[in-house]
Amino acid sequence: MNNRFKPKFNIKKGDSVVVIAGADKDNSKPRTVLAVYPAEAKVLVEGVNIKTKHNKPSADNTRGGITKKEAPIAISNVMLWDAKAGKGTRVKRDRADGSLVRVSKKSGEVIK
Repeated sequence: MNNRFKPKFNIKKGDSVVVIAGADKDNSKPRTVLAVYPAEAKVLVEGVNIKTKHNKPSADNTRGGITKKEAPIAISNVMLWDAKAGKGTRVKRDRADGSLVRVSKKSGEVIK
């Protein structure tokens, strides 16, 4: 992806987010971001978009079986969680002490 037009996302690894669209939509339950993939505009969220994979028996895994793991979802389907307001919030960027900080639009709190 060309760096000149690279999108900037307000969601980082470790943030608390709520899923606002899709099968796992729940605006009242905050979840943790496990990974962010900016090139694909996707995020990996804990307990969301669970996929099952059927594994054949092999030398490493002699039993095989079915494993479940999270798959990435579109970054537009999540919203940052504002603990003070108790719901999802949009984010703006402000300068503080010469660096950019994320600020909640609902409560005005700085997001760390």
